Amino acid sequence: MSDRPAPLADPHLLFDPAAGRRDIVVLGCTGSIGTQAIDLALRNPDRFRVTALSAAGGRVALLAEQARQLRVEKVAVAREDAVPALKEALSAQYGPGETLPEILAGPDAATELAASACHTVLNGITGSIGLAPTLATLRAGRTLALANKESLIVGGPLVKELARPGQIIPVDSEHAALFQALTAGTRAEVRKLVVTASGGPFRGRTRAELAQVTVQDALAHPTWAMGPVITVNSATLVNKGLEVIEAHLLYDIPFERIEVVVHPQSYVHSMVEFTDGSTLAQATPPDMRGPIAIGLGWPHRIPDAAPAFDWSKASTWEFFPLDTEAFPAVGLARHVGALGGTAPAVFNAANEECVEAFLAGRLPFTAIMDTVSAVVDEHGTPRSGTSLTVQDVLEAEAWARARAREMAARAAAEARA
Repeated sequence: MSDRPAPLADPHLLFDPAAGRRDIVVLGCTGSIGTQAIDLALRNPDRFRVTALSAAGGRVALLAEQARQLRVEKVAVAREDAVPALKEALSAQYGPGETLPEILAGPDAATELAASACHTVLNGITGSIGLAPTLATLRAGRTLALANKESLIVGGPLVKELARPGQIIPVDSEHAALFQALTAGTRAEVRKLVVTASGGPFRGRTRAELAQVTVQDALAHPTWAMGPVITVNSATLVNKGLEVIEAHLLYDIPFERIEVVVHPQSYVHSMVEFTDGSTLAQATPPDMRGPIAIGLGWPHRIPDAAPAFDWSKASTWEFFPLDTEAFPAVGLARHVGALGGTAPAVFNAANEECVEAFLAGRLPFTAIMDTVSAVVDEHGTPRSGTSLTVQDVLEAEAWARARAREMAARAAAEARA
């Protein structure tokens, strides 16, 4: 492996090991990752100072409360129509004579914050709209704590072109686990990456049994509390397929050496198998504050960032092979990842549209992957190579979204007939 370029995420290549208090920008601050990151920062004021926050704009009261707690300099909302309500919420939080943070608004507001003066940008935005902030963070030379896997997946070549060795620290629990386990050996000693999957709420069901599952069924994840899109992606295992692509891009490991194994307890977050036969696993109770702490603090560990196991209590840890027939998402993800270019963007965008249709009750559960697969097949040979641009990605996504909506509408009509 020594003749290949350095991977994007490598614990042996630290971009900036500064040990002092770090200025942090949190993108997606009102979501699950953002709120837990803020909890971590508030509990560790000697290590982190949050200087700016961004959110979509749907929870302005929470955003204003966070801004007041952290005394941030800037807040941003993607929805310009949310500004009046945000100003009102900020005025209610701040006392007379206190200086309110500067407000940025619009689709480019988070991108502007990503380039602002700070040590680390935590990209906790959901969806491929996180690509522009990811690229802005890298261009500005900041450390990127990456929870927005979609930006890497849809813009892989663009991200790889900009990122310096060690500049990206992964925040997904699986990739934070791989990141830590990789410290045990050199790149040449890595035989395989093993990405664990809980199996979601439908583990053990056949494809036929999945045909009638409801939105409520899909949102009842057995071990993790996440947003609805990510939760449905976990139910279809699309999330695991995206993580396989992400692992390939982050660690420069070929797809055939990245394995997915089902682990219902979600205690082992991923494993690295080395050439001597040893396998190192990273394990904690299911809690995202641990991976977030790695993203914000590496190479330093944050004491009591997340709960630890009580080893005085008996427990059982199980591992099962992936059922690729009932859950074809991982195989399809490997296919589009190997194609490269705009194919991953098409896969991700089509899936986002289908998940939205499923959550709205317009598409059956099994039709999500059927539709995504059909869109990927129709897309054909992707634009790829060094000529790939952001515009190429945006155009591919727009086409995939429109085509997925058309196919989903047809599938819904057939299901009703």
